[in-house]
Amino acid sequence: MGKRVGMEVAIASAEAAALCRFDVAAVYPITPQSHVAEHLSDIVNDGRVDASFMTVESEHSAMSAAIGSSATGARTVTATSSQGLLFMSEVLPIASAMRLPIVMIIANRAVSGPINIWNDHSDIMPMRDTGWISFFADNGQEVVDMTIQAFKVGEDRRVMLPVNVNMDGFQLTHMVEPIIMPDQEEVDRFLPEYIPYATLHPDRVVSMGTLGMPEIYAEAQKSKDVAIVNSIKVIKEVWKEWEEQFGRKYEPVQSYRTEDADIALVTMGSMGETAEIAVDELRKQGVKAGLLKIKLWRPFPFDDLKKAVKGIRVLAVTDRACSFGGPGGPVFSEIRSALYRETKRPKIVNYIIGLGGRDVQVEDFMDMVRRAAKGKLSEPYEFYGVRG
Repeated sequence: MGKRVGMEVAIASAEAAALCRFDVAAVYPITPQSHVAEHLSDIVNDGRVDASFMTVESEHSAMSAAIGSSATGARTVTATSSQGLLFMSEVLPIASAMRLPIVMIIANRAVSGPINIWNDHSDIMPMRDTGWISFFADNGQEVVDMTIQAFKVGEDRRVMLPVNVNMDGFQLTHMVEPIIMPDQEEVDRFLPEYIPYATLHPDRVVSMGTLGMPEIYAEAQKSKDVAIVNSIKVIKEVWKEWEEQFGRKYEPVQSYRTEDADIALVTMGSMGETAEIAVDELRKQGVKAGLLKIKLWRPFPFDDLKKAVKGIRVLAVTDRACSFGGPGGPVFSEIRSALYRETKRPKIVNYIIGLGGRDVQVEDFMDMVRRAAKGKLSEPYEFYGVRG
């Protein structure tokens, strides 16, 4: 049986990867991800896993090395943050096109400029369309669980895609939290040995990442889209199996006190737990508030969202990233689009919050609910709490 420990979440994510018996870690450190890279290095150096730690010269090199190692059949993990993720962006679509089940732990952080090392989601949002499955964790326990789940989802023959696990920088990475850490036997029972579909080997020659002429390029892109759309079935299967073995339930859209809710907040990441407290306080005041927490960003859980919003009059979607010159934040845009054809859809408003690590407190979420319920937003979206 796993045991309850107090552990820094960044270190716990590396421990979770070790429980998956990774073969290769190729990581370039960047704040606030550095503790992940350092601890993966320590794990390999101490001989706790039979693996290689590749010292690379940049994040671009880290992802390139991860692609190479995964292509040879190695179970591969990497990690990054902010500008590092942007530096990787050139090769991220290659990993998904080659159907390589790399797992990447992302410590979400604001991108420059101005220079900022604190948390928001402006690093992962531009990577939305790179073909990676994308999980969002609320807390340290979810980071550990999702890291292990990510290997099983990505390596499933029906999926064969890379997976990123998102945890808020500093707000999660550097926090010491109580975590139930599974033991090795439990993880071995949950996660089978990785048997790749095809590998690069001089004795068994295959071609990967070759030229795509116009006659086949569109078909290749469609096949990747079909794979990630269909992966939601596998994700739900894996999450169900996790619940049966470990007792912790995961859903693409997690509902909190929405059974009779008139208005609901929508969050992704660690702010969901603060929003829960706000909902509890509003309930005490007679406000029928609820909360929806998006755990699965790609593939987008359309059907789960539609079920979750039934009966809700107003949906207050929070974003931790900007879509400059667009119709609102990226999460808001996705949700509004997903519900466009619904005849009984809620009114949807958007708050852009917590940029660059700005604190958002319980009272702020309560205020958002009250203002959204009264129709106080003059535009579809608002930079909440921003001066000027």
